[in-house]
Amino acid sequence: MARPIDQVKAWILKRHPERGDIASDLDLIDNRLIDSLAFAEFLFLLEEVGGQPIDRDSLAVDDFRTLDRIEAKYLGATVG
Repeated sequence: MARPIDQVKAWILKRHPERGDIASDLDLIDNRLIDSLAFAEFLFLLEEVGGQPIDRDSLAVDDFRTLDRIEAKYLGATVG
């Protein structure tokens, strides 16, 4: 079974087939890989692969900028 962050990466790549890969420190927002139209679906995915609900009242855009940050904040990993 794929790691949760690999599932997140696959979800993004599916929506951006022109990309071969995504660096873990690439700014997903500045590079328009996550946008407002798909954000609700993206949150649902994070809850599903992370196994816990996300408090919508405490969302911060910086928590979604990179795969590293997403993994640390929502998937229980630590960023080195």
